[in-house]
Amino acid sequence: MLEGIVQVAIYDATVAIEGGYRPFIASPTVTGPASTAAAVAKAACEVLLARVPGQAANVADRYDRYLAAIPDGPEKTNGIAVGGQVAEAILAWRADDGLDNAVPYVQPPPGPGVFEPVFPGSTPVDVKLTQVRPLTLTSNDQFRPDGPSPLGSAEYAEDFNEVKAYGRADSTIRTPEQTDIARFWSDNSAVQWPRAVRALALDKGLDLAQTARLLTLMHVAVADSILACFDAKYHYLFWRPIHAIPRAGTDGNPLTEPDSSWLPLLYPNHPNHPEYPGAHGCWTTAVTETMAAFFDTDKVAFTVQSTVPAVNQKTRHYQRFSDAAKEVYDARTWAGLHFRNSSMEGAWIGRKVAHYVAASFFRPTGP
Repeated sequence: MLEGIVQVAIYDATVAIEGGYRPFIASPTVTGPASTAAAVAKAACEVLLARVPGQAANVADRYDRYLAAIPDGPEKTNGIAVGGQVAEAILAWRADDGLDNAVPYVQPPPGPGVFEPVFPGSTPVDVKLTQVRPLTLTSNDQFRPDGPSPLGSAEYAEDFNEVKAYGRADSTIRTPEQTDIARFWSDNSAVQWPRAVRALALDKGLDLAQTARLLTLMHVAVADSILACFDAKYHYLFWRPIHAIPRAGTDGNPLTEPDSSWLPLLYPNHPNHPEYPGAHGCWTTAVTETMAAFFDTDKVAFTVQSTVPAVNQKTRHYQRFSDAAKEVYDARTWAGLHFRNSSMEGAWIGRKVAHYVAASFFRPTGP
């Protein structure tokens, strides 16, 4: 979420000087000549200092060292002034947005299909995201999906039996390649995807304004997709396979059988929030759909890297953005973390948000 706010500041500072695209929040007064690098640094620094005060010393140190590399003169001074104006506007826009609020988790009565904390005695995470004001959406429930498959349905049983067989830690069905893919996509998405998109921008030779737009489309679509995702998670409060499979005897479905010894592949590296919809589906699809919108095609070759130690193939290559997205949907089932329907419903949210953002914001100034 914070990445999206900072990236908006970077975008508005960049296009104020470079032009080419419509501002999102800030329209600062620019006295030329002005350094875009200085403007971006100032805008990002001031937003971070205000929103992450606990890291102020580190942020200020990095800012000072970065700024020292820019030659002194009118361009630098004017750029800093632009960045300061942008930061002021961004901070005013996000005042009282709920991101710093503490929202308690309230456990509903336990029962079949009801989420409970993954680790006994723990508190589920990111409850506050249900009350954070979105960046572009009219509300966090603007694209709320219609809910998980009913426990007694054939669709639920099909997804249940797939994750039970493929997602268990000691699965004899999951192949070594599938295991590696599941682990590959367990990297930190907030680092993994931006790293891939920055590399793609360099590979395609995008200029400053184009790169700012690409990264902002991605970060803003991801931020609002995750808000929509967690709105749905804590609205439906659906149980995860780690509880659903051992307790299948209570779900009323004759096509599911309990297994008290079942644990997922990635345990204990397990998210502690409701299962439906799948956050990786929301996140990844928001990224891949905004990139496809930016390049006006899904067919773009790119690579993604993983820093997870247990992964054998650290770099994966794709010919289409959608190829990576489809792999993520598989990976979350093979990891034992999600029913397939939940990943696909998350993908629906990511797609809806990405199309909404790309169609309405960060547009070129001309035709």
